[in-house]
Amino acid sequence: MKAFVVQKYKEPLQLAEVPEPSVGDRDVLIKVQAAGVNQIDEKIREGAFKAFLPYKPAFTLGHDVAGTVVRVGPQVRNFKAGDSVYARPRDHRIGTFAERVAVHEDDVAIAPASISAIEAASLPLVALTAWQALVVRGQVKGGQKVLIHAGGGGVGTIAIQIAKHLGAYVATTASAKNADFLRELGADQIIDYRSQDFEQELSGFDLVLDSLGGENLEKSLRTLAPGGKAIGITGPPDPAFARKMGLNPIVRLALAGMSAKVRKQAKKLGVAYEFLFMDASGEQLREIAALIDSGILRPVIGKTFAFDEAPQALGALAKGGFRGKVVITGA
Repeated sequence: MKAFVVQKYKEPLQLAEVPEPSVGDRDVLIKVQAAGVNQIDEKIREGAFKAFLPYKPAFTLGHDVAGTVVRVGPQVRNFKAGDSVYARPRDHRIGTFAERVAVHEDDVAIAPASISAIEAASLPLVALTAWQALVVRGQVKGGQKVLIHAGGGGVGTIAIQIAKHLGAYVATTASAKNADFLRELGADQIIDYRSQDFEQELSGFDLVLDSLGGENLEKSLRTLAPGGKAIGITGPPDPAFARKMGLNPIVRLALAGMSAKVRKQAKKLGVAYEFLFMDASGEQLREIAALIDSGILRPVIGKTFAFDEAPQALGALAKGGFRGKVVITGA
C-alpha cells in the first residue's frame, strides 16, 4: 500500500510502497479517509523526540485518522467492518499517512455522525490534548479562570470550546484578526500578542494551557492565582513524565534538569507546573464525539491537502497563519 514514510530523520517525507498492516487480536484495520497533521509529526520527523519516543526509520508518520473499518481482530467486540471511526493511535503504533492503518480497539471510537471524515480527522490529538489538560489534569470547574495560549491553533480552538463548556471564564492570546472568531468559540477575553503583554493584562487565573514554552511559560506562571497550575504541552518535560515513560535513569535525570528552572519558579510563586504528553483514549473520544453531535464543540479546519501533498501539508503547518488544523485527505 502507499504511505508517507520517514526514511531518515530530518529528511523530507517520502511516498513509498509499504507492507499491509498486520492486524492483531484486538486491532481495528481502518481504510484512511483523512488524516490530521500535527506539530508532533514535524517534531518526530526532525528527531526532536528521539530521547523518549524513538522510532526506527523507515516508519510511517501520522497521528490522527478518520475512516472506515475494513476488518477487525478476533477479539474485537465493539467495532465491525463498515463502521465510521476516528482515532489517535497510541505511541509506537502511529502511521496514519497511509492508505490503511491498524489501531488497537481501545484507541478507536465511532466518529461523530454530524461531521465529515475530514472534520473528524482534525480532532483526535488536539481534542484529547485539550480534554486531558482541562478535564483530567486541570479539573476545571464553573467560575474558574482559564488562560489558553495560541487560541487560533489546533489545540487552542478546541480548548476554548471545552473550557467554556465547563463554565470557565476563558482568556486567550491570539492575533487581532482572529478576535471575533475566537469570541464565537467562547473566549471572553482576547489578548493581541502582537500589541499587548498578557502578563500585564491578566492575573488571578486558576489554569494556564501553554503551547509555546520558554519565556511565555515563565510569564504564564505569574498570571496564576496561588495554588494555580500551568500545563505545558510543548515542554519542558518534568520528572513525572519521565517516570511514566519508564525511561532510563540518565534520560530521566536529563529531562528533570530541563524543567528544573520552571518548576523552581512555580514553587516560589506558590503555583504548579506540569508537562502533558497526551495519551490515546477511545473512551475520551466517545465523550468528545457526543459533544460534537450535540453542537457543543465544532472542529476548525484551516487547510486541506490531497494525500500526495503530505510533505506540503507539514510545511504549511510550520508556516502557520491559519486557524485550526491541517488535514490530508485519503489516498
